[in-house]
Parts: sequence; structure tokens; C-alpha cells
Amino acid sequence: NRAPVAIISHSLWQRHFGGDPNVVGKTIMLTGQNTQIVGVMPEGFQFPGGANLIPELQFALQNDVWMPLAITDEQRQRQGNLNLATIGRLKPGVTRLEGETELLAIQKGLPLGTIGFGVNVVPLHQQMVGTIRKPLFVLLATVAFVLLIACANIANLLLARATSRQKEIAIRAALGAGRRRIIGQLLTESLLLSFTGGAIGLLLAVWGNSLLVSIIPREVPRINDVNVDARILLFTIGISIVTGLIFGLVPALQASRFDLNNSLKDGVRGMTSGAGQNRLRSLLVISEVAMALVLLIGAALLMKSFVRLLDVKPGFNPENVLTFEVELPNLPPSRYERDEEQTAFFQQLTARLQALPGVETAGGVLSLPLSGAVESTDIILPGQQDTPDGHRPQADYTMVTPGYFTTLQIPLLQGRNFSEQDKLDAPLVIMINDTMAGRLWPGENAIGKRLRVGFEEKEREVIGVVGTIKQTALDAEVQPAMYMPQLQSPTNRLTLLVRTRGEPLSMAAAVRQEVRALDKDVPVTQVQTMEKVLGASVAQPRFSMLLVGLFAGLALLLSAVGIYGVMAYAVSRRAHEIGVRMALGAGATQVLKLVLKDGMTLALAGIAVGLLGAFALTRLMASLLFGIGAKDPVTFVSVAAFLAFVAFIACYIPARRATRVDPLVALRNE
Repeated sequence: NRAPVAIISHSLWQRHFGGDPNVVGKTIMLTGQNTQIVGVMPEGFQFPGGANLIPELQFALQNDVWMPLAITDEQRQRQGNLNLATIGRLKPGVTRLEGETELLAIQKGLPLGTIGFGVNVVPLHQQMVGTIRKPLFVLLATVAFVLLIACANIANLLLARATSRQKEIAIRAALGAGRRRIIGQLLTESLLLSFTGGAIGLLLAVWGNSLLVSIIPREVPRINDVNVDARILLFTIGISIVTGLIFGLVPALQASRFDLNNSLKDGVRGMTSGAGQNRLRSLLVISEVAMALVLLIGAALLMKSFVRLLDVKPGFNPENVLTFEVELPNLPPSRYERDEEQTAFFQQLTARLQALPGVETAGGVLSLPLSGAVESTDIILPGQQDTPDGHRPQADYTMVTPGYFTTLQIPLLQGRNFSEQDKLDAPLVIMINDTMAGRLWPGENAIGKRLRVGFEEKEREVIGVVGTIKQTALDAEVQPAMYMPQLQSPTNRLTLLVRTRGEPLSMAAAVRQEVRALDKDVPVTQVQTMEKVLGASVAQPRFSMLLVGLFAGLALLLSAVGIYGVMAYAVSRRAHEIGVRMALGAGATQVLKLVLKDGMTLALAGIAVGLLGAFALTRLMASLLFGIGAKDPVTFVSVAAFLAFVAFIACYIPARRATRVDPLVALRNE
């Protein structure tokens, strides 16, 4: 019974009040009431929320205004349910289990009747990042693999460069440079390369940050806080140092081991590198190919899974459907405190939307399909009232208006649809999906059956059975679902759906106008097409597929370059040998087979190692896949064959060049 007050967000303070330092104490109009501003939240504050919270908090991350919740005695006694997500800070030294035990004891003392609600204490961090944690770890591992492949390429190049500089290094040693000084010089050059690459990468990260944020799904927690800060700078410096030292040290050690007399001879230019360097280069190439194969198989699995996901039928037709959310203020003093006032508003609004030119049908629902929002409760059948909590069947539930099923074109399989006569003073009715009908009454006609919803005291009669739809996500298992008429289970919040004859968004202004015509103070939010909702529901797997696919393609390119570089270097160092072979009668085909054999041996060894690694590592991706196993043999074989083909092309180019060696020129140069 106090005057309404509010706290506003920092962004709202900047947008609408220009950062006025005297904003506290000013009055704004909210839902028809003069509301006093009593505080401004700090910049960057976001209300804790996540994909696993109840529907009322699904969009809490976007709030700009917070008001105190004042529940009246009438609301406490009102039939129905008021769902709130509770956030608490445990006292120092209290564990999560202890807090949950105490809450369970409190729950038993509350007059909840047969509602069957339970208590589940979850750490806020887990609540916010639980669904995105594994995809981000997969992405981190992907980036690490690409980094290792790039470093292996650089190490190979440094080994080749060190071989070509043997005479220069020998001269430095002859002039008094010790081995430690030579290694220090080569490591300095390696670190310079690493820091240069790190600096370029950091610049690309700064320039590409906004692009990255734009493609990341909004469900990723704190996505707007992603930026290049001091931590990223320190991480880049650290990675540059580590990679420069690790992948520069081995080539430096190899280069510092030489025979001073032989290295200073005039013929050193044509000398082949040592067996140790050859083995190391071969090992690096095998590692590159193996890691590239693991990434390619992972990307192929995600891509195949995403295609399977897109083939899933949601159970309704999302085309030409516009959705928007309307929430009526029901806290006193408000004109929508009573159930009758809420149902009357939505009845009138639905009728006005139905009458708009270009609109075929209109309806409303509490929990929009594929929005991630769902609520469930117990089902109590006649004669099962004494069944203990936890042993009763469960079903999802939501409230709908009579035109909901027609608007989304959800098929009516049995019975009838809701009508305007299913009001508060009429017999209580309910509709269920065919999944629920099959589980509760297999082989029977569900029409006329009676049941009681867990949080209600009276039974309802089943009047209709509709097709099962995907409520939470396309990859989720279908669940039993109940639909109650909004006229009998009033709610102050609904998502309205309008099926149009043309482009749905072209009707956005018209539907806003109809809401304002009924009440200018009622806000219209979340205006979007149902196809956009469908697209948003697969945003996370699409994001994972795109980024892993991008890095896998980069890994493939780097591996091909690495194989090509090693083979090209080997051909240049073996020019004398190839010249001798050709002078003794070897043909171009024999030389081609010789070089291809060496290159493909390394590639096939890498593919074999990669298949073993992929078999072990892709099991970690099992929870990210849909409709396909992590060990899909078709994917493994096809990706391995593709990588072998790419490796063959990378080997063929330098092998073809080897067949064009002029024996006279090669022998004369040596």
C-alpha cells in the first residue's frame, strides 16, 4: 500500500535521462502509475538468469526496470500458482547440501497441499553456464589443436631454415660463438616470429570481436561482456612466449649440433639434413595430419547432427506466424488485479487481432513452443490421490486461448477444441497431447477421462487430444503435455500468435495499435516471427558447427601446407639423388612414385593416429550430437578418405616438380 518505486538500469539512465546525476527521486510513468526512481544499477549489471530458469525469468537479462514484489493477501489465497525463482546467498561455511536440507524442512511446513513442488538448490554459476559449458570446452580444444598444427608448421620451417644455415652457423662457431650463444640467437628469432604472430592475432581479435559477438547465440551468458581486455593481452603474451620457446627450442638444438669441418666445406650446400632432423620433421607432419583429422571428424559429426536436427518436424507450422508478448500489471493498484479482468482483456485483444485485414487466425499461449520455457506438474488420476510425491506421472502444462491450436496448425486428433464457453463458471476441461494419452490410457479413448492437475483441487475432463509438438527444443524428447483454457486458468501474461496471409512482420505495427487501443499503458515485447523462434532454438548447435567447422577447415589448410612444405623441401634437398637416378635410367613415373610414397607414408601414418584419437575424443561430444553416434563409421571413413586425397594433392605437386629435374644441371651444381 505504499507508493510504487523502481530501480533502473545504467543503460536506461544513459538512454532516457542522459546520465542525469539527480535522477534519483524523479517520477516516471510505469503501467499507468507514477513511479519514483530510487536507484540506478552499476554499468554492466545483468540480472542472474539462464536457460534452465522458469519462463518468467527467460528474458530477465534484458530488463531495464526492477520493482519490489508486493503480494497481497488476496493474491496469496487466489486459486492458481505464482512461480518465482529464488536466489539466496549461503552463509559462510554452509554447504549446498545443508542449504537444500534446510529448505526441504521449510517446505514441509508450508501449506502446499498436494502441489508436489520440490526444492533443488543449484549453484548460480552452474545455472547460468551449465548448457554452454561443454560446447565452449570443445571450442577451446579445437582452437588449441589449430594452434598446435600451426606451431608444428613453424617448427618444420625453422628446421628447414636451420639446415640451410649450417654453413653460416659453422662460421659463427669458428669465430668463437659457443653453443649456448647460437641457441640463444635462434630462440630470439623464434620468439620474434611468435610475438609478431601474436600481435597480428590480437589486432584481428580486436577488429573481429563485434563480428564474433553478433554470431554467438544470445543464450550464451554475459555475451555482451565479451571483449579484448588486459587478461586477453596477458594470455596472448603468455601463449607467444610458450609457443616461441617450445617450438623454437628443438630446431635450435638440432641446428647447434654439427660437424664444424664438414659444415665449412664448399659442398655443404647440397648436403642432406641429418637423420634426426628427418625423423623430427616426419613426426611433426604425422602429428599435424592426426590433429587435423580429429578436428575434421568432429566438424563433420556436428554438421551431420545439425542437418538431422533441421529435419525434425516441430509438430506445428511456423510459417507466416507473428508472435509477441503482453504482460498485464496485476499488482495493486491495477485494473487487472482480478482474474475476470485479465481474461476479458485477452478475449478482446484476440478478437481484435482476428478481425485485422490480412490475419487468418489468432491465439495465445503462456509458454511459447521452442522458447525453452516449460513448466511441469503432477498428474493425479481418480483413485490415486494417496500416491506419494515423486511416484505420480508428470506432464508439461500451459494455458492457451481457443485459437491457439488453429493458429499454429497443431492437428486435433480426437474430441473438440476449446471454445469461448469454457469459462470460470463452466465445467473444468483440459486437452492433452497424444503422447500423454498413449501413456495414461494405452489403447483407450482418452475423451471423457478425468484427471487432476497437481496444483489444483478439482478434476478436469479431457475434451480433446492434439498432436505432440516440440515444446522446449527440437532435439528434446517428446513429453506428455496438458493444455488448460486460459479462461479457466487466468494468467496476466500471454504470448499472442497471429497467422497472417503475407509477411508476418508487416503486421507488427497493426498488432501494437490494437493493444494500445485497449490500453495504452500495456507494453508489447518480444515481437518476432515464429520462424525466428525456430531458428533461435537451433542457434547453439549452429554456432558450434560453424566455429568448429571453420577451425577444422583452417587445420586442413595448415596440414596441407605442412605436407607440401616438407615434400618440397625434401625434393630440393634430394635434387642430386634424383639427378643420379634419372642419369642411371630412372623414368619420370618412377621418380613420381618415389616422392609420392615418402609423402603418403607420412600422411597415412597421421591418418591412422588421427582415427585412434578421434575415436577416443569424439565421445566427449556425444551430448552435443543429435540423431548420430559419436563413432559414426561413415563419417570416420569419408573424412579420412577426404584428408588422404588432400594429402595426395599436397604431395603430388612437389613430386611432379621432381620429375622435371634436369640430371645434367643437378649433377653439375653438386
